Amino acid sequence: MKNNSIKLKEILDINDFTDINNLKNICTDYDKTHLKIEIDYKLSKGNKNSKNMNFINEFMFYDDNKLVGYAGICDFGGDEIEINGMVHPDYRRRGIFTRLFSLAKDEFYKRDNKVMLLLSDNNSIAGINFIKNITDDYDHSEYDMYLDMNVLHNLRFDNLIFRKAVYEDVNKIVKENFEFFHKNDIEEISSGATYIIETGNEKIGKARLEITDDIGGIYGLEILPDYRGKGYGRELLILAINKLKEFKVKAINLQVETENKNALNLYKSCGFKENYIMDYYRLIKSIS
Repeated sequence: MKNNSIKLKEILDINDFTDINNLKNICTDYDKTHLKIEIDYKLSKGNKNSKNMNFINEFMFYDDNKLVGYAGICDFGGDEIEINGMVHPDYRRRGIFTRLFSLAKDEFYKRDNKVMLLLSDNNSIAGINFIKNITDDYDHSEYDMYLDMNVLHNLRFDNLIFRKAVYEDVNKIVKENFEFFHKNDIEEISSGATYIIETGNEKIGKARLEITDDIGGIYGLEILPDYRGKGYGRELLILAINKLKEFKVKAINLQVETENKNALNLYKSCGFKENYIMDYYRLIKSIS
């Protein structure tokens, strides 16, 4: 490598996306593992994701004009950020990802976030070993699941309202202390990605729906504690599935912690199948 360079950016443009996606395909084909780098989500948000405009989120290593290494930071709100990345198979063991991660870690220490989550496919020996050289503090694992699109779903209740959340719902959502809702998620409500489920005049649950390249995603699905165990979670999941199908998506995905047996059983009963496992390790910011 004679003419290598590192590009740092706040947000991705379409050229960055193309380079990173091509590198991702090369790495996943070679390693037979999965990467969760969220570039589709990042590109779709772009300048709308204003809370991260003043931070470096993208770290790209080039050999001439060829992208050979990438690390990316994802901030979904709250105290944690996530980092994942990759190096071209022909360029490994040259310290490329170590350099990129060092830059990402420096960026982490400039932010208010308290925890960095490092993630890797459970089957990636190299990925897990790299993380364990940094931190052995295991956090959790998640199944990535995909829906059997041929499964039919029948609703059991006819008195539920499923609608897009509007800005006027924010105070109620914040007051109810939903587990999977952060102040930064108010931006998602404004964009129309969050849906509310109601019975009577009560908001009892929510979910965020995303569509990228004709693939639907269900995130932050949650029923308030007083309404759990009554079948509302299943209804919310089916309503979310049906809404995504209205947009003619080709596939529907979601993630769930491997230890969350109730949610895992719910998803399986509605036709979701396990795809792969992603392991998460935490690096807690040390304050000197």
